[in-house]
Parts: sequence; structure tokens; C-alpha cells
Amino acid sequence: MSTASYVLTDSMTMLRRQIKHMGRYASLTLMLIGMPVVFLLLFVYVFGGTLGDGLGGVTGGREAYLAYVVPGVLMMAVAASAQGTSIKVAMDMTEGIIDRFKTMSIARVSVLTGHVLASLIQIVLAIAVTLGVAVAIGYRPEANPAEWLGLLGVVVMIGFAITWLVVAAGVTAKSPETASNTPMPLLLLPFLGSAFVPTESMPGAMRWFAEYQPFTPWIEVGRGLLDGTGVDGLDLTLAVSWAVALAALGYTVARLKFNRAE
Repeated sequence: MSTASYVLTDSMTMLRRQIKHMGRYASLTLMLIGMPVVFLLLFVYVFGGTLGDGLGGVTGGREAYLAYVVPGVLMMAVAASAQGTSIKVAMDMTEGIIDRFKTMSIARVSVLTGHVLASLIQIVLAIAVTLGVAVAIGYRPEANPAEWLGLLGVVVMIGFAITWLVVAAGVTAKSPETASNTPMPLLLLPFLGSAFVPTESMPGAMRWFAEYQPFTPWIEVGRGLLDGTGVDGLDLTLAVSWAVALAALGYTVARLKFNRAE
């Protein structure tokens, strides 16, 4: 059996382990999936009537705001799901199981890869649940089959990047409690982007930051796909560039710290 086959087989074993953990810690999984739904309902039903009237000067009310806010909430679902991965990695690193894994004849990278693959499954599940709730309260996306497929690819790309970043945070954390706090900026960045209000409404330096931080192009690409209006070339370039850069950073740091851990 080749090295690649060993890595794949061991990664699938670690994925099964993480799926069992998702069932064992069902409350954490439900909280991470439910958080974006709470934000969706909060912003649509509490703020949507007023904010919807201010979108581009069009009086659209709650229905218009629902169509606007869904892509941003989907990115929050990605970030929230990844936060749980950071906690699980830190638990592995601090509870001694990693020392046992290192004495076994398994590919080291498979331990982290199992976490990443399980996180991607949880992210897709969170996206599906959030979209289901959005449709139930009146959201009607205009995406065609190709755009839905593109949205899935974008979600997986972004989820992969963010997950490796939080895996690195989990590996370097001193405790699961620290690991739960480290990814918090990922949940705050959508608020400083175009998730809930257009960046055009922001002043000076804040608008510049909002337009070029990673979540805004990710949100705008998702919004263009869901609305069926097409994707802006600059947004797509920034979205892919940020995803590649963050994935590379997270993977490099995670591998280095994991291999050095005693």
C-alpha cells in the first residue's frame, strides 16, 4: 500500500472517530448549528423591518432584508461550526490521546485531517439547516443548479480554509477554554463586513477595512450566487486569495506545532 493510501485510510478512521464525538457531544453540535439560526431570526424579525427599508433607498422592509442577510448568516454558520473544531483539537492535545496516537503506526497528519473533514461535514449541515429555516420564513433564492453547485464549492473552500486556521488555534491553545475564545474574531468579522449592512454605509477607514477583510468577498460571492445576479470578478479573486492564504497559514502552523508537541 502506498503512502497516500495509508494517509487516506488513517484519515477516514479519524473521521469516523470525530463523527462519533459529534454524536457524543450532541449539545455542542446543536449549539454551533443553532447559533446562526438565532442570528437569522433576530436580525430579520427584530431589525429587518427598518434595515430593509434602507437597502439602496428601496422600501423593501423585512422581505428585502431577509434576501440581503441570508448570505452573511451563512458565513457566520461556517465560522461558528469551525469554532467547535478548535475546542475538539485542544481537547485532544491536552487529554493525552495524542501521545497514544504518536506511538501507533498511523500517519500523523491524519489526526488533524480527521478533524478538518468532520468540520466540513458539520459546516455543510449547518448551512443546510440555516437555508432551510430561511426558506421556511420566506426566503426565495434565485440560483440555478450551476449556481447552487458553485455555492457548495465556495462553502467547502471557505470552510476548509477557516477550519485549518482554527485547527492551528486548537493545537497551540493551552486548554479547551482558551481554544474556545481564540476563534471569536471569526464570528465578529461578519459584523464588520457586508453581512448585515452594505459597506457603502460605513465611514472612511472602516469601509476600507470592511471591503477588503476576508468575509466581505466571501459573502458577496455567496450573495451573487444565491441572487442569480452573477459574481463580481474582484470579489471572486479576493475570496479565493483569502481562502488559499488562510488555509496555507493554518495548515503550516498546525503541522509544525503538532509535530513539535510532546
